[in-house]
Amino acid sequence: MNNKILITGASGQLGKATIEFLLSKGFPAQDIIAFVRDENKVSELKAKGIEIRKGEYDNYGSMVAAFKGVDKLLLISGTDIANRSNQQVNAVRAAKESGVKHIYYTSFDRKNDSNSSPIAFLAKSHIDTEEAIKASGLTYTIMRNNLYADTLPMFLGEKVLEQGIFFPAGETVSSFVLRNDLAEATANILLSNEFDNKSIALGNSEKLSISDIANHLSDVSGKQVAYTSPDKGTYETVLAEAGVPAEYIGMFSGFANAIADGEFDSDSKELENILGRKPVSAKAFLQQVYLS
Repeated sequence: MNNKILITGASGQLGKATIEFLLSKGFPAQDIIAFVRDENKVSELKAKGIEIRKGEYDNYGSMVAAFKGVDKLLLISGTDIANRSNQQVNAVRAAKESGVKHIYYTSFDRKNDSNSSPIAFLAKSHIDTEEAIKASGLTYTIMRNNLYADTLPMFLGEKVLEQGIFFPAGETVSSFVLRNDLAEATANILLSNEFDNKSIALGNSEKLSISDIANHLSDVSGKQVAYTSPDKGTYETVLAEAGVPAEYIGMFSGFANAIADGEFDSDSKELENILGRKPVSAKAFLQQVYLS
């Protein structure tokens, strides 16, 4: 008999991709439950025989009801940064109340848990959720996902081949990883019994600096893609003068400084082992984005 797997955030990119990988690996559609706010966004999942349960992180009762009869709960971190800590801690409480046996959580890889981290504003909710999960007494698996390679175009800009890269990330390397590879790994982890009560660092075997990326784009495009790593103040001033909203400036600057601090420089080979292959290179991804 298969375990019932419920996936929160099932209308999002990571959630949908994880479901597709579960199906491709032979897990029955009738044993997958998609937890969503808006059923209209997952009509294609419903058409495949997946059960849809409606609920919201801000509605505790809806989570308790939706999580009933679930063996494995994949809690995909939410996007409401300001309220995410309370939402996700409540999701953990609801999972326990509903009788969920095993909770899986998509956290992020990091080295600095203190308030001195450049991305402390993002880290706090993950730390709070991890602590709540461990205190719940439920069997858990925490996936500490490295920085998505998919976010790099946002940092590099659409005109990177013409204008170069202006980003205060220094020369430090990171283990940038594709969301799709993380989704496949998540499906493999959900189908395995090897990761009970473990936290797993999931990053690329390939480590790149932003300078490496500039050199790669120069090589494949035939254009000289310059890389400038300004100081934090200069970077933020330039973005402000260009009309970038303050919240984006803070986020871009925070991630750049976290990269420079080595927050995403990981030696873990867990992702490669779980996939049974090398993860897709960030270089290959960026080449496709900018040169296809």
